[in-house]
Amino acid sequence: MHIASYYSNSEIRVEERPTPQVGPGESLVRIHASGICGSDLMEWYRRDKVPLVLGHEIAGEIAAVGSGVNNIQVGDRVVASHHVPCLECRYCRLGHETVCQTLHTTTFDPGGFSQYVRLPQINTRLGVFPIPENMTYEEASFAEPLACVLRGQNRANVGAGDTVAVIGSGISGILHIALARARGAECIVAADINEARLPWAEKFGADIVTEDSFSIPGLLLDKIGRKADIVILTTGHPKAVQAGFEAADEGATILLFAPSDPGTTIQVNITDLFFKHDRTITTTYANSPDDLQQALVLISEKKVAVKEMITHRIALDEIQYGFDLVQNGTESLKVIVEPNRNGTN
Repeated sequence: MHIASYYSNSEIRVEERPTPQVGPGESLVRIHASGICGSDLMEWYRRDKVPLVLGHEIAGEIAAVGSGVNNIQVGDRVVASHHVPCLECRYCRLGHETVCQTLHTTTFDPGGFSQYVRLPQINTRLGVFPIPENMTYEEASFAEPLACVLRGQNRANVGAGDTVAVIGSGISGILHIALARARGAECIVAADINEARLPWAEKFGADIVTEDSFSIPGLLLDKIGRKADIVILTTGHPKAVQAGFEAADEGATILLFAPSDPGTTIQVNITDLFFKHDRTITTTYANSPDDLQQALVLISEKKVAVKEMITHRIALDEIQYGFDLVQNGTESLKVIVEPNRNGTN
């Protein structure tokens, strides 16, 4: 089979590798759609691990199952989760599945930017979900990123009547905007230093857009007389985080939805936070099986119009072009890789 072997953002090679063989309790998925995620471009996170095959937003069909597998069969259309919690440990029982040690050790073989992936036993048992009949593979590939967004908004308690500020309007920010609108947010303001992203923010539900995240307080005060109830940061840049704190109203929730470069710190005035602001600062990472199933329902019911977010569909041998598009950030919103395009075996 063909794989895309990642060495750096500027060096991704299409290579050949034997198709994985499944063992007892395992399964093999033929990939039809695999989304390029912004996290795939975090060179600092994986520079000591290369070469490797990235890609975790996958949708495809079951090509083979090992002995003892009875929850899926060959030909099933599925979404598969790369990180799967045990659902048994203390953290899982408390609803903190994404800090489960098992979740941090499970993954695909090799990765979603390949024609096939082998799912280990636990992924096959707990991390495979049927694609609704009315959903295409490319739409289904959004289940993983939307599940992460859903988890974040559940943690931040985004709901009807809220004023929401989203700082960072790449694909994660756009999904946050669209989901906040679907959940009944009253006013949504979106910011991004990349002017090309702002029309997308408006299209998917932002009432106010700006290149200057520090202008959000003034824009909201002019429009509704107060600052944001919920601030969602899809970038970890220190200036963006500072702007997010300034955009938050008293009693607001600030959701940190993206990492920063290693060693990055921010200053927080604890005294003001204690005496004046009554704010909640929280984070979320990844998603749980329940989040993923809920995301599939949102996509199936067209509550989040993910298909309209796709700007590019590429074959596996075009993946360097796809990474360049995502890194540039001016011409694309969502790039979908189709590893088996043109009937490649």
